[in-house]
Amino acid sequence: MNSDGAVAAVILAAGEGTRMKSDLAKVLHEINGFPMIVHVLNALVEVAPSRIVVVVGHQAEAVKNRLSGEDISYEGLTLALQSERLGTGHAVMQAKPALEGFEGTIMVLTGDTPLLEKSTLAGFLRFHRGSGAAATVMSAEVEDASGYGRILRDDKGDLLGIVEHKDATEEQRKIGEYNSGMFCFESDILFSALEKVDTTNVQGEYYLTDVMGILRSDGRRVAVFKIDNADEVMGINDRDQLAMAERMMKGDR
Repeated sequence: MNSDGAVAAVILAAGEGTRMKSDLAKVLHEINGFPMIVHVLNALVEVAPSRIVVVVGHQAEAVKNRLSGEDISYEGLTLALQSERLGTGHAVMQAKPALEGFEGTIMVLTGDTPLLEKSTLAGFLRFHRGSGAAATVMSAEVEDASGYGRILRDDKGDLLGIVEHKDATEEQRKIGEYNSGMFCFESDILFSALEKVDTTNVQGEYYLTDVMGILRSDGRRVAVFKIDNADEVMGINDRDQLAMAERMMKGDR
């Protein structure tokens, strides 16, 4: 993989966010006056993607209208509709038409992580390209990673795979290092690998994380970029977390 070249970003923003107890799409809830997805988009500034695809689902029209508002403008931004929520792998597949002809690195992010820093995404891209990996996952570590997919490493410390919490054994659930939901993939392998993903899991969904195991089985290198501050990749799922993120953004931790 080259240390330079084109970058595209796919932002997953189709979730309903029922725990927010609001009719508003989750990614449109505001922090410091802007929807949380806007904070994610702004974190891409140093990466400078030539294409940005936002995968929408719940309240797709409202998200579209907000992202095309007068106070928000992103060059190369398009929307892809995920009409059925069949998992993260399925969500990324909806971005394929918008990325037709693109060659380079595809960065997959989640739209509900407003604390993500510009420097972290820039470092993520540098690490991925420097590693020569076909794909890299961003990880973090906490004492209790309940609900998150766990990072499994081999005896060399390389990525062995990612197991979702509901599919994990009791021993695997003790692992504190978890999948942030953010990835870098080389464009020539992502969608062909996604076509091999199936739904043989507890959720019955197409997991994007399964791509890592598929690539490893194909003899490709997959890497892990571990960040020090897990707060940056904290997903906002309810009102309490929204208020907490706003305090953190203002420096009141």
